Amino acid sequence: MYKSIEPIKITLVAFEGVSAFHLSVPCMVFQDIFVGQSPRFDLKICSENGSQFDTGSGFGVVINRDLSAIEEADIVIIPSWPDHLPEPNEQLLVALQEHHAKNKLLVGLCLGTYVLACAGVLDEKRATTHWAFSEQFQLRFPKVEFDPTPLFIEDETTITSAGIAASLDCCLHIVRRFFGSELANDLARKMVTAPFRTGGQQQYIPAPINAKALTETSISLVIEQVEQNLNQSYSLDEVAKRCAMSKRTFTRQFKATYGCTFGEWLQNQRLVLSQRLLETTQFSISQVAEQAGFGSDSVFRKHFKSAFHVSPIQWRTSFKQ
Repeated sequence: MYKSIEPIKITLVAFEGVSAFHLSVPCMVFQDIFVGQSPRFDLKICSENGSQFDTGSGFGVVINRDLSAIEEADIVIIPSWPDHLPEPNEQLLVALQEHHAKNKLLVGLCLGTYVLACAGVLDEKRATTHWAFSEQFQLRFPKVEFDPTPLFIEDETTITSAGIAASLDCCLHIVRRFFGSELANDLARKMVTAPFRTGGQQQYIPAPINAKALTETSISLVIEQVEQNLNQSYSLDEVAKRCAMSKRTFTRQFKATYGCTFGEWLQNQRLVLSQRLLETTQFSISQVAEQAGFGSDSVFRKHFKSAFHVSPIQWRTSFKQ
């Protein structure tokens, strides 16, 4: 986490049959969305031979850089990988191993995790991938601690994500990691997507969101009211009662709708608010803790450090507007 004067160099590795969606998500987050303003990232796309090939979406692309583009990158991203999991080219594996040896960031989006695992850079680390491939990955790579639940996992200099939309969450997380929540939230608003879904949220939500009309006891309206008053204290019993539900029913419906428990959601929202307060106000740490609903600065510091691996003071120093 740091503020960079020069744009951070990202190399995105494309391949024959790549999904246009998987290829476009990093392009949108790290390049296209910055049109008309100062870029924060310098994105380059490379492929094995730097040539023309067909995507899996019915059209061809021309890539004019080969794998040597990895050498100059600060971050290397493998955006996905074919579903039949072919063995990666040896040249690509060596390039990833050399990048990893420099303590530079490696990112595997969706099945891109497979390539990082083949390179051995995930050994003895936590990682995730699309939930449907988790068992297959665990058998293939016993040295990797695969967890099929989170949207994304950061472990030292590697980040892996679940499938499809989770790659967008992961890319926004990288923006937040280097440039703070204010920029990440601004990009999310421009893309009309959720500004903050933590990696700990589950990637597979088994039930659809209830689309009933809002009432004064509807779960959506009550949670919106909670979100607007995060500095207050909330008990599970109290919120369930406001939704006219038993605690058990509320817990089940909340998790089906939001993909996490109410307690996890509440803490995530408070952490997001605390980031914004640290970046945009002169509040003391105690005041930030109070405004964000943590009660005490010691509790706030503990949760903040656990979530972001830096102290609130370090975050403010890096991202103060």
